[in-house]
Amino acid sequence: MATKKTATKSKSAPATKAKKASAKKAVPAKQTTPAKKATSAKKASTKKAEVQASPVAVTSKINPKKLSAIDAAAQVLAETREGMNTKQMIEAMTAQGLWSSPNGKTPASTLYSSILREINLKGEASRFVKTERGKFVVKA
Repeated sequence: MATKKTATKSKSAPATKAKKASAKKAVPAKQTTPAKKATSAKKASTKKAEVQASPVAVTSKINPKKLSAIDAAAQVLAETREGMNTKQMIEAMTAQGLWSSPNGKTPASTLYSSILREINLKGEASRFVKTERGKFVVKA
């Protein structure tokens, strides 16, 4: 077995030199890689500068911003001018195309929670008023 190892070593010796030579070639490649990253970073910053330079062209291509559930609920309540529970608000928002659930299981509960959070945090400045259990109206 020892002779096979030495025979293998003698056969692999030129291969080892080739590996070392390729390893030497790989080192300069690694040194040029950060320069490439810096170049791509410069390109990215240049693109950002171009986008910021012409905001009119960019805004005309972007779709109008989608409403959040709570903003859509405020809009629905302002249009109806009557107290609604969150399930009715979700149905109205979906019917009017203002907002649709992104595959959530309980969007009405999430909306209820966010309305209560706004009432508790903002107090008198809140857009919503709780009229009775589970029903809300928008402030006039």
